[in-house]
Amino acid sequence: MYITNDIKYIGVNDHEVDLFEGQYVVPNGMSYNSYAIMDEKIAIMDTVDAHFTHEWLDNLQAVLGGRQPDYLVIQHMEMDHAANIANFMKVYPNTTVVSSAKAFNMMTGFFGTAFEENRLVVGEGDTLCLGKHTLAFVTAPMVHWPEVIVTYDVYDKVLFAADGFGKFGALDVQEPWDDEARRYFIGIVGKYGAQVQALLKKAATLDIQKICPLHGPVLTENLGHYLSLYNTWSSYAVETDGIVVAYTSVYGNTKKAVELFAEKLKSTGCPNVVVYDLARCDMAQAISDAFRYGKLVLATTTYNADIFPFMHTFIHGLTERNFQNRTIGIIENGSWAPMAAKVMKEMFAKSKNLKFSDTTVRIMSALNEQSAQQLETLASELCQDYIAYSDEMANKSDLSALNHIGYGLYVVTSSDGKRDNGLVVNTVSQLTDTPNRVAVTINKANYSHHVIKQTGKMNVNVLSVDAPFELFQTFGFQSGRNVDKFDGQNLLRSDNGLAILPRHINSFMSLKVEQYVDLDTHGMFICSVTEARVMSGEETMTYAYYHSHVKPQPDTEGKKGYVCKVCGWVYEGEELPSDIVCPLCKHGAADFEPIG
Repeated sequence: MYITNDIKYIGVNDHEVDLFEGQYVVPNGMSYNSYAIMDEKIAIMDTVDAHFTHEWLDNLQAVLGGRQPDYLVIQHMEMDHAANIANFMKVYPNTTVVSSAKAFNMMTGFFGTAFEENRLVVGEGDTLCLGKHTLAFVTAPMVHWPEVIVTYDVYDKVLFAADGFGKFGALDVQEPWDDEARRYFIGIVGKYGAQVQALLKKAATLDIQKICPLHGPVLTENLGHYLSLYNTWSSYAVETDGIVVAYTSVYGNTKKAVELFAEKLKSTGCPNVVVYDLARCDMAQAISDAFRYGKLVLATTTYNADIFPFMHTFIHGLTERNFQNRTIGIIENGSWAPMAAKVMKEMFAKSKNLKFSDTTVRIMSALNEQSAQQLETLASELCQDYIAYSDEMANKSDLSALNHIGYGLYVVTSSDGKRDNGLVVNTVSQLTDTPNRVAVTINKANYSHHVIKQTGKMNVNVLSVDAPFELFQTFGFQSGRNVDKFDGQNLLRSDNGLAILPRHINSFMSLKVEQYVDLDTHGMFICSVTEARVMSGEETMTYAYYHSHVKPQPDTEGKKGYVCKVCGWVYEGEELPSDIVCPLCKHGAADFEPIG
């Protein structure tokens, strides 16, 4: 297979494996990817699993056409990729092995040698010239082993991503990428979200046209989709609205309660309800979906003053992968001394940013009138925001939305008739309540000011404290004149036709401009409220909260230069260029200050 004119695929498919890494069901097998870069000098990118030594060497020999390889680049030392290093060196003893210092230390353990006579140690920023092609090396520690490097081919703009962007499944089987890549990522890499985020920031500085992972297909089109999913997964953000209900049941009573509860969720407006019987399902798939959806309900029995073993395994699988940023509901069953709710909450004690529902359903052996009502209450509580987003079910005159206005942060959405726009503001205030009047002040330099003055309408989305920094990057660090800030999103709209943010808001108001006040550099829009909905009881994000808890603290330790006051990007240099533009937030020199 040709990846480019000079890069050839020499990997193998494995349809013999039933459990990858001894635990993940892979009905469609696995691929172990390896690549050859053919130039004045030849570089082989990684090896394959030990069960396919001769097939891989045959593939390699066919590509070489009688030539000898100059380099063997090892990005990752797990045996599904590195098992054939010693076998390769027996066939091609004059080849130089290229890898990180930690990888060579591991080779001694695996092969009894670190190939001292034939090795080249590389690290962050090192390069290797093959002729036309130059390989640039990027360290990726704990993605998901400490020795990992990834490699960027400057000439063909190809990223060799090690285990990044991989998936379960052999290459000769056609299947959707997202589901099996998600299950692979959450299961294998999920614990190391912070490290993946660091790697994504490095990747953002590269012009990547193709991604060559060590498992799964080469990615050649719509790379933004894959990068976006990796950003979502590694930041533990919600990918899909909906609720996962995971349960165990001994004699069927908890199962009956879950079946009834699932129907209540669907009828109450939940867009997706996914139910897992933890004793019978693919545990890795259940864990993957718990990370995919925004809310999780756990239903289990008290068992030996603890919880049922399959539920214990499930929760442990979540917590060891840094499960966070989710809402959890609990249904417990106990014939005489229910303990399940207490035990489950204690298991999540070290998890970050989890919110437990106000309602806990308690079943004493079997459902009765009281516990059935608790199911109803829990369903209503968990579906409050889904109802508010639904055109059919929402209360569109819930003026308690105005109670969320404070010295907070908001995204004002508008449309120029061609595309939707959004802008972060912190100047929204209620003027009167009879009639309801709201003032929004916007800098004249912003494109939104121009659009709203023409159209006379806007939506104010009130941000809640769970809004991530990426939201502020999207709506605050770039202009809607130049960028489609909603690109690729399935938009929700209010009755005035404008966009509503699909998450990270506790309410929104649709406003009609009644009066405009010129404030020199800014314009104040005095508006009437035409629609108002409340999504949740989450606290409104204040400006102070943003600076204390959301905005990244700049990494200035040991550095000399200037730091952007808006986003924290650091420019290292003696003098700040007068025409500098921050690559993250696009602000100019006026928003930089000296370090220290």
